[in-house]
Amino acid sequence: MNSMNFHVMAKPIGPICNLDCKYCFYLEKESLYPQVEKWAMREEVLDGYIRQYVEAHDTPVVNFAWQGGEPTLLGVEYFRRLVEIQKKYADGKRIQNAFQTNGVLLNDAWAEFFKENDFLVGLSIDGPRELHDAYRVDKGGQPTFDRVICGMETLKRNRVEFNTLTTVHRANANHPLEVYRFLKENGSGFLQFIPIVERMAQAATADGLQLISPDFIGLARVTPWSVEPRQFGRFLCAIFDEWVRKDVGRVFVQLFDVSLEMWTGMEASLCVFRRQCGAALAIEHCGDVYSCDHFVYPENRLGNLMESPLAGLAGSAQQKHFGEAKESTLPRYCRECDVRFACNGECPKHRFLMMPDGEPGLNYLCAGYKMFFHHADPYMRFMAAELAAERAPANVMRWVAENDAQKKAQSKVGRNDLCPCGSGRKFKHCCSSDRA
Repeated sequence: MNSMNFHVMAKPIGPICNLDCKYCFYLEKESLYPQVEKWAMREEVLDGYIRQYVEAHDTPVVNFAWQGGEPTLLGVEYFRRLVEIQKKYADGKRIQNAFQTNGVLLNDAWAEFFKENDFLVGLSIDGPRELHDAYRVDKGGQPTFDRVICGMETLKRNRVEFNTLTTVHRANANHPLEVYRFLKENGSGFLQFIPIVERMAQAATADGLQLISPDFIGLARVTPWSVEPRQFGRFLCAIFDEWVRKDVGRVFVQLFDVSLEMWTGMEASLCVFRRQCGAALAIEHCGDVYSCDHFVYPENRLGNLMESPLAGLAGSAQQKHFGEAKESTLPRYCRECDVRFACNGECPKHRFLMMPDGEPGLNYLCAGYKMFFHHADPYMRFMAAELAAERAPANVMRWVAENDAQKKAQSKVGRNDLCPCGSGRKFKHCCSSDRA
């Protein structure tokens, strides 16, 4: 693996969080480290990680990502020290930091730190009050919406750059426009929609985990909070229809932007849609490195960076096999699919269904993604053509408006009236839908 081609999601506080979100897949990772008393990345591990990560990237900009659990539990001073360590090893490179938070503990001290050090904050929020609070509760089972909104307002007041991370689950997936409009109205211009898909074993596994990997053999079921496939497809289509008419170039939805990359022939910047994966690793508080944030299982542990160099772990045979398996295990049904170029089987974590012919490996969300990609296809083709001609993709809004106006006019015109398209022919001999 080229040293420039891997990214790490760092968990400096491991899975420890002040919330108890019902759908969280990471809280139970505490079971993997039963002897730990203090959940914080020690300074020698933090120092080693930052040094090795910077050295492994021969690029002018090095991007760090900090997550949890909930990283604000470590306090502002911990991250001030972290920034000092980054400066020590920067060696002329520009350091950028992304920080994901549930927002509950955000205050002016945090916001001032983020602003001063140019952190990009990812704020987790699932929509309006009743949709957000359906699953995002604290350790006492109490709702968190008001506290998250307070944190968001703190970021805005201090002019901190932030985007929103919205999980799509059984509770909010039937309210796409309500969620989308709420996020826009509250100042989010960069939106990520993350489908919740988890399977739960009927009994805890030997490592103490109940939320399982796709190759789990025992009895398991999809959790009741997981989004349903077609439900997810309808959610995406509804938001896309509003976005493509009103918000292109003004609101940035990660999935739509990545889709346009793929329609222009580029390889997706989002790992779940790439042909192969393996370039997005995770590091735990103790320095253990795993193949992926969604594959923090004992069998996916690559090693510890205090014992083996980070670049070596990222380029190891084990990690190479992990990444290549995404493509090599793709079922024939997927290889022959007309939207394979856009999907590539999506995340291996979700590939636990059987094909009609009995072949394993169908992605749980397949029906939803097919629905969305087919629905978005004509608009994506138009925007891709605009880009190829060095014009703005936002021109799609005018194109859609013209098409909508024509369809509306056609719905009112009589069969013997002149066709509204301007051809000079009668509607019944031109654009009528029942034209022979």
